[in-house]
Amino acid sequence: MIESHAPAPPGAPPSWAGPARLPVRPGTGRFLVLACVFVCAACGLVYELELVALASYLIGDSVTQASVVLSVMVFAMGIGSLAAKRLRRRAAAAFGALEALLALVGGCSAMALYAVFAWTGDWGGLWASGPRWLLVAFSLAIGLLIGAEVPLLMELIQRIRRQDAGGAVADLFAADYVGALVGGLAFPFLLLPLLGQLTGVMLTGTVNVIAGGALVLGLFRRDLTRRARHLLLCANLVVLGVLATAAVLVDDFERVAREAVYGDDVRVALQTGVQEVVLTGGTHGRPLDLFLDGRLRVSGRDERRYHEALVHPAMDGPHARVLVLGGGDGLAAREVLRYPGVRRADVVELDPAVVDLARRDPALSRLNGHVFGDPRVHVTTADAFRRLRTAPPVPSYDVVISDLPDPGITASTKLYSEEFYGLVRRVLAPDGRLVVHAGPVSSRPRAFWTVESTMRAAGLFTTPYRVGGRDSGFAAGPDRTAGASRAPDDWGFVLASQSARPALALDPRGPGPGPGPATLTEQSLRAARSAAEATRIRGLAASTLVHPRY
Repeated sequence: MIESHAPAPPGAPPSWAGPARLPVRPGTGRFLVLACVFVCAACGLVYELELVALASYLIGDSVTQASVVLSVMVFAMGIGSLAAKRLRRRAAAAFGALEALLALVGGCSAMALYAVFAWTGDWGGLWASGPRWLLVAFSLAIGLLIGAEVPLLMELIQRIRRQDAGGAVADLFAADYVGALVGGLAFPFLLLPLLGQLTGVMLTGTVNVIAGGALVLGLFRRDLTRRARHLLLCANLVVLGVLATAAVLVDDFERVAREAVYGDDVRVALQTGVQEVVLTGGTHGRPLDLFLDGRLRVSGRDERRYHEALVHPAMDGPHARVLVLGGGDGLAAREVLRYPGVRRADVVELDPAVVDLARRDPALSRLNGHVFGDPRVHVTTADAFRRLRTAPPVPSYDVVISDLPDPGITASTKLYSEEFYGLVRRVLAPDGRLVVHAGPVSSRPRAFWTVESTMRAAGLFTTPYRVGGRDSGFAAGPDRTAGASRAPDDWGFVLASQSARPALALDPRGPGPGPGPATLTEQSLRAARSAAEATRIRGLAASTLVHPRY
């Protein structure tokens, strides 16, 4: 006969867990555990945000990368929490080992991802998506370790002082959520601007291993055997040594990795509050290249073809007042100022560091013709959307030139929305013209024709065209992992007006007393229009702020 047993009361300790033997009072011990929960939660969220930020920077498309990282980590946290149930018999030792491993994996994750991207990102073949798979692997590993923290910490806090399970969970989660808040705010406002991505996450790993090691070796050391204490201490020292060594070598690592990505011709490399700006070449006869967040924005080999195709068709008509959205490098303004009828050119650029570089760097300022020294050019540092939204709705610009990044880059999506083109219409003169850089046609035709559909939805009459000649070898679009074979080899543009479909032509008077466009003719423009029309995709919906379609 099997005798019945009364159920254990709520909060009753499991058979393997007696009261903890603490060197401090229970109240102090409980406070120290909650403080460790706070620190670990802050560190965990920093790891998470760091993976999202680095993946968006290295791979592109921040919405997709954030979704992948967050979903994989949340899933892994659930698996880790279940797996930790088997470790509760040795909660203190397991928690100490887990924090050491988490600090090592999380602290080195950014450097490992950057290294794989820098040295293997252009391999192609089976490894073409290598950085993405490594991102998933790190998200999974860090999520498993973070998820295993809570059950072990719950066991430790219950061993200090028994209380009802609901109260213990509330205390634990309160410390966890407050810690997550602090970590979430510290990453963008302190760690990233002051230390950078690599050093910031290494410092986080250091704090993580110190907090976990101090709690276990200080508060719960009597739960560990002498051998376990020595092993845990050695593990923590090894992790601290690895992180310290990596922090000392991080500057050399960044320099070598940057050369692996951009070549050994890097002259300027700086992280602004907006993006990473890298300038290569421009001396000793070598062509100048400007990279923004790793994407090629200006190539001295063929920038004239791009900027002439962008600017000159829009200048066929009135052009006394011109608005350039983006174009902080000054190259679009250079083409604008070739027309003597221009009285004022306003440049709206988000990143003041790009404008400063275009003013001061000898090679770049020589390439743009020192336009920022011209009294007709006026620079405003602002987001183009915000600038147009706050500008008086006066139709004062004869020409608006949208020299903005590829529409597939998440940060640029709103600048290719129906609402944005509606704001442009407010400042465009009735007979004025708008020209938009709409991304490559050959590799991303759907995005290109979505831009054209969106402009038509905003009440504009459009004329699309396509110009070949892009320098290969670097992705200019949203995906930084595209190798040379997949890099786009053309540019797509859309010319528009409010009254009628604009003719794609050049000003018969020319841009001035000098020669006309070096890369454009009436015949080449007709071919550019036909080349674009041959790829047309019909029936595409417009992209809006709340429903982006790129």
